[in-house]
Formats: sequence, structure tokens, C-alpha cells
Amino acid sequence: MPGAPAGASGDGAADARTPRLTIGAVLAALRGDFPDVTISKIRFLEGEGLVAPQRTPSGYRKFSRADVDRLRYVLTAQRDHYLPLRVIKEHLDALDRGQPVPGGPAAPTEAPTEAPTEAPTEAPEDVPAAVAGPMEAGEFARAAGLTPAQLADCVQFGVLAPDADGRHPAADLPIAQAAAGLARHGIEPRHLRVFRNGAEREAALVESLLAPVLRSRSEDARTRAGEQLAELAALSAQLHRALLEARLRDLLRP
Repeated sequence: MPGAPAGASGDGAADARTPRLTIGAVLAALRGDFPDVTISKIRFLEGEGLVAPQRTPSGYRKFSRADVDRLRYVLTAQRDHYLPLRVIKEHLDALDRGQPVPGGPAAPTEAPTEAPTEAPTEAPEDVPAAVAGPMEAGEFARAAGLTPAQLADCVQFGVLAPDADGRHPAADLPIAQAAAGLARHGIEPRHLRVFRNGAEREAALVESLLAPVLRSRSEDARTRAGEQLAELAALSAQLHRALLEARLRDLLRP
């Protein structure tokens, strides 16, 4: 089993629980061990009650080092032990009560890892809860690092889809920021249709697998479907990354 979340007790516990990290800093702290983790994944785990960051008066999330260790425990349990979120939550609840993990003792607590206090420039920034809805095109472009022309091209080629009022959902920021990063390497929005088409095919495959559950009116069934969606998305991203890296390695061979 993965190590228990650090910072629960002992010297430095209070400091470990001080909320000072942005969601971008948390992403940067985790990506070394979990390259496929995303801000959306962290928000999903928060929504499932597996981590509970504090909020500033402006609505920004602030995480402690204990929160980061908790997320690391969840991600390790998913990746290495293929545990569903329901079981991981039971383990965390047991650890919070100071009890052994169901089915066996918890592994020794690891020393907490210092997370960076600032997010890297390429990491998506958190969006205040008050403005987590649609964003005006100019604000969205600035947050993503896109020029207005690049944003217009992303819309033209189907990479981004504004609403009827020309606003963009804040949830699309990771897509836009990735497009901005690729543009810096000479990959223009018109080249991104291959990514969009691939994502649509993958989404259709996942939908066909989960369609019966998604049509269910049972709250438990839909909760399980949400867990499966998150896990399938992570595995799909892992496979995509591995296949792409393998192909790119071939290009470097003599």
C-alpha cells in the first residue's frame, strides 16, 4: 500500500497544515511523480471529498503540505494498486482516525516533500470561485497566454468553443494554455485538429463503455461512473503520452 499521508502528527505538523500553496504549485509538486496529473484531476478529487483545501476571501484555493501528501497518497493508490476512489476514501478516513488501513497496516509515513511556493509559468493558474464561470475573450486569452489572433484561430479550427456570447469556460484554460505553449514551438492552432479529432474518438470510446451507467438514475451508479471516467481519462492520457514518446524516440535513432 502507499505510504500514509505525511504531516498528520509529530514535529512540524502545524506548519505542514498551513495552507499556503496555490493549485498550480501543487500541480508542480506532484508532476514529478505523476506526469499525467492535471488541475482538473485535483479539482475532481477535491469534489469527491478526498482533499479539502481552504479558500481565500477571493475564492482561491490554498493547499497545505499535508494536502499535497494526501493527494500523493490518492494518486499512488490509483496508479500502483488500481484502487477505486471509494476504497481510497475509506483508507484515508481510517488514517484520519488513527486506525490501520482496512485490510492491512498502513505503510510507514514518508517525510513530507517540500512543494514549490510558486507555480511554474507553464502551469495553469487557479481561477477564483467567483469567476469560475465563463470568461470574456480578452480575459481568457490573457490567462491562457494566447494573443487574440491565436484565440480566434483556436476557435476557427475547433480547438476551443465559446458560448453564444463569445465567452469561454474557465475549465477550458488548460486547453488554451497548452495551445499557447505549442504555439511557442511553431505548432499553430490549425495543426491542433489532429489532437481534437483524437480526443473526440477517445471520448466516444469511453462513452460507449459507460453509456449504460451514465443513463442510470442511481446516485451510486453515477458516482462509480464518475470514478471510472477519471480513471479512464488518466489511463488514456498515460497511453497517449507513452505512445508519443516512443514514436519520438524512434526519430532520434540513427
